[in-house]
Order: sequence, then structure tokens, then C-alpha cells
Amino acid sequence: MRLSTVILPVHRWSQGKKIWRRAEDLGFHAAYTYDHLSWRSFRDKPWFGAVPTLTAAATVTERIRLGTLVTSPNFRHPVTLAKDLIALDDVSGGRITLGIGAGGTGFDATVLGQEAWTPRERADRFAEFVPLLDRLLTEDSVTYDGTFYSAVEARGIPGCVQRPRLPFAVAATGPRGLKLAARYGQAWVTTGDPTLFETGTPEQSREAVRGQIERLGKACAEIGREASEVEKILLTGFTPDRDGPMKSLDAFVDFAGRHFELGITEIAVHAPIPDSEFAADQRVFERIATEALAQLRL
Repeated sequence: MRLSTVILPVHRWSQGKKIWRRAEDLGFHAAYTYDHLSWRSFRDKPWFGAVPTLTAAATVTERIRLGTLVTSPNFRHPVTLAKDLIALDDVSGGRITLGIGAGGTGFDATVLGQEAWTPRERADRFAEFVPLLDRLLTEDSVTYDGTFYSAVEARGIPGCVQRPRLPFAVAATGPRGLKLAARYGQAWVTTGDPTLFETGTPEQSREAVRGQIERLGKACAEIGREASEVEKILLTGFTPDRDGPMKSLDAFVDFAGRHFELGITEIAVHAPIPDSEFAADQRVFERIATEALAQLRL
């Protein structure tokens, strides 16, 4: 199992760079950030752009992987996103993973003046967005005329440092999204079952994740791909136990072990932010980073 962290883009860089460097020093596999223009309870608080933040993080780290959890079509276009990703992969020396999902109904869904898309519309756009982005990151020139997106001789030169392109971590739980994860994803991302967040139990949540992994396996089998080729990432903080795994090292080890048994291969925990839903003891967070995997191997 791999252990990663999520560093929300809420810090001015004079402070933020220390947090990204610390994530590398602690030995995390990857450090991700949200790709939103604002988010929930942070809407009226500091919130910086994901691409500039990751670019800056790439310049102050050397080994840790970096990426988004997740980017969505809500305010991104495949052509401009591909250009940013190629530059970001170059600056980082090939350490970028793109977490990508269909988006939701939060502030990003209407900030550009559009009506929030229905679940069907989000799925339709996502089904066009991901294949086009794949082409833009692997081909020198792309022309495409789709229902939602177009590209006219869009150049992707020199391409990604990582070949054939940087990896996609596709966030999905529905059948169409899981098919995209199976075909285009080097990883798959889940937060669990959102319908269980308020009233479900940890046992129900784990059973839901088990079902998601089984459906991903079936989607892979349909195209002749081994499900083991797709890493399975759990973004914590959105299951019924919420902050329970961050209460102590033992609590996290138990949480991680139970999900490892389901097939989860990477767990991402939020770096603590005081006075927020991601508040946690920094000492516990650092013990999890440095000791949890060793205990899981026992």
C-alpha cells in the first residue's frame, strides 16, 4: 500500500512551501491538491489555483509525486488543460498525476455563469473530455469536433516527460465513469459512497467500496485489461468514520488495513488545517506518515 497526502491550496506560498517540503521529508508517496476555484467552507477564505500551486511545489521538492484530486470539466477545457499539464510535467521532471472526475454541483459548477449541469450532462461531458485529453497529451497535433469540445490543430509539442503521457487517476463510481477509468486510468479514485456519509456505518461504507472495486474489475475485464493494472486510491475524509482514522496511529492502521483487504492500494489523507473539517493533530499526522506502513506490514 502507498500513503499519500492532500495539501489544500489555502496557504500563502511563504508558508505553503514548507508544508509541501515537509510532505516529501515525511516520505509520502504523493502530495495532491484540490483543483477548484473555491470549495465549501473555504469559499470566503484564502484559496489559490491548483496549477500554479503544483508548479511551485515542483520547484521545492525532488522526489514526491504531485497531482490533483481532482480536476473536472466544470471550469476546465481539454486544450488549455493539456498545455498546462505538459508544462507542469516538465517542471516537475515527470512527477505529475492528473486526478480527474466528472465534477459536481458546488461553486465551480456555476462560477462561469452557466447553469449547473445535471448528473447526465456531467457524465456526457466527462465521456468526451477524458478521451480528448488523452489524445492532446499523446499526439503532436489534434483536431476534434465534438458535442461539447473542439480542438483545431491543437499542438502538444513536446509532450509529457512521462510517456506516453502522465498518468490519469479517474474518480468514478457509476458505470460510465468506471468504463473510462478502466480504459484510460492508470489509477482509480473513490471517496466511498456519498449516500452513506451522513447516516451510514463504517461497515456499510467498506461494503460499498468493495462493490465499487468489483464493478471496476468487471469494466476492466470487458476490454481485456487486468484490474490489477489500475491503482485504487481512497481519498479519506468522506466516509462515515470521517476523521476517526486521524485520531491515532492505531486507528489509522486499522482503517488502512481493512481497506487494503478490499483492494485499495493507496490512501490519501489531508494535511491538517486548524479550525476546519480537516483539523487534526499534526503529531498524529506525522506518525501516520512515518510509522503506519511499517505496522501494516507486520
